[in-house]
Amino acid sequence: MGGGRLGIRRLPLLLVILVAAAAGGAAAGKGKGKEAHAGGTSTSRLRFRRESGTFKVVQVADMHYADGQATGCEDVLPSQVAGCSDLNTTAFLYRVFRAEDPDLVVFTGDNIYGADSTDAAKSMDAAIAPAIDMKLPWAAVIGNHDQEGTLSREGVMRHLVGMKNSLSGLNPEGVEIDGYGNYNLEVSGVEGTSLGEKSVLNLYFLDSGDYSTVPSINGYGWIKASQQVWFQQTSSSLQRKYMNETPKQNQPAPGLVFFHIPLPEFSSFTAANFTGVKQEGISSASINSGFFSSMVEAGDVKAAFIGHDHINDFCGKLSGIQLCYAGGFGYHAYGKAGWSRRARVVSVQLEKTDNGDWRGVKSIKTWKRLDDPHLSTIDSEVLWNRGSNGRHKKNPDGSDS
Repeated sequence: MGGGRLGIRRLPLLLVILVAAAAGGAAAGKGKGKEAHAGGTSTSRLRFRRESGTFKVVQVADMHYADGQATGCEDVLPSQVAGCSDLNTTAFLYRVFRAEDPDLVVFTGDNIYGADSTDAAKSMDAAIAPAIDMKLPWAAVIGNHDQEGTLSREGVMRHLVGMKNSLSGLNPEGVEIDGYGNYNLEVSGVEGTSLGEKSVLNLYFLDSGDYSTVPSINGYGWIKASQQVWFQQTSSSLQRKYMNETPKQNQPAPGLVFFHIPLPEFSSFTAANFTGVKQEGISSASINSGFFSSMVEAGDVKAAFIGHDHINDFCGKLSGIQLCYAGGFGYHAYGKAGWSRRARVVSVQLEKTDNGDWRGVKSIKTWKRLDDPHLSTIDSEVLWNRGSNGRHKKNPDGSDS
C-alpha cells in the first residue's frame, strides 16, 4: 500500500555515523559461524544450529525503499521529520540483524516503492544491502509496489534472484505457473544427526500478485489456481519424503508460508482472539481464491506470514494455522506517528532426545522487534507446539510419532 510523501530532507550527521558504524561492525564480525549453521553462500543449504537446535527467521515487510537519503519519511513524529529518510530503514535493518543474528531473512514484498524510485535495481540493491553486507542468507517475494518503477514484475524478481546471498527463486522449472517468485526452501536438521540429511522445516514462498487483471473484479491480486496446485504438489512430495524415507517419521515436517497480500481469512479475528494490534482494515483481494483452504488441506502448514497492511501486526489462529502480519518496517511507507516500525522474528526449536541427538521440530515461537531506543521485544508467543498437536512418543528406531 502507499500514501503521500514528504519532501527531500538532509540526513543528520549522527545518523550517517550510526549507519556507517553498523556497517563496519557487521563487516568486522559478520556471520559468525553462519556457514556452519545456515548454509551460508557456499552451499545455499539451510540447516538448524548444532548448539541450540534452533533456526531463526527475521521477516521484513514493506520497506518501501526508494532513493536513499533523498527520500523522506512518512508518518513520523514532528520531532523525527528533519533528516528522516530511507537511511533510517537501513539503520533499523542493521540494528535488528545484529540483535537477532538470524539464519534467514525474508523480505515479504513492497521492498521498494517503485513509483518513487529513480532506478528500481539500484533501489533494490540499497534496500537489501545490510543483509548482504552481514553475509546473511535471505529470500524475498514481491508485493504490489515493487514493479511500479523502471523494472517489470518479472524484472524485479529476476533481479532479486540474481543478487548476492539470495536464496530466492523465480519459479519452479518446467511448471506453468502464475506470477513470479513461487518457490520453496528446505531447512535440514543438525548436521551429523539422524535427521541431518532431511528437511525438518519447509518454507514456501508465493507471489500474491499486485492488482486484479479481471475487468469485473476490482482491487488487489490473489494467489491463483496454478500456484495452489504447485504448492499442494510440493507439500505432498516433501511430506512423502520425510515420512517414508529412512529414518521414517510419523508426522509431516512443519511448513511456513510467506507472501505479501493478506487472505480474506485475516478478517476472521477480533482483539479477543489474536495477539498484536489491528489498526486498519484487511486489504485482501475482493474474491477468495481458496488458498487458505489449500494450506489447511495440505496438512503441514503451521503459520503464514504477510505484510501489506502496515499498521496491523497481529497473529491469529484459524483451523490450526496461525495467520500473522509483520507490521510495517520501512520509513518511506505509511505508518502511524509514534507507533514504532517493526520486524517479526520466528524461532523454530528442535526436540532433543535423551541421548543428546536433535530430532524434529518441537515448537515455533515468534516475537516482534521495535525500532525504539531499546530495540524492544514485544508480543512473544508460541505459534505451534508439538506436544499440544497430537500424540507424541518415541518409536523403537528413534523416529518420531
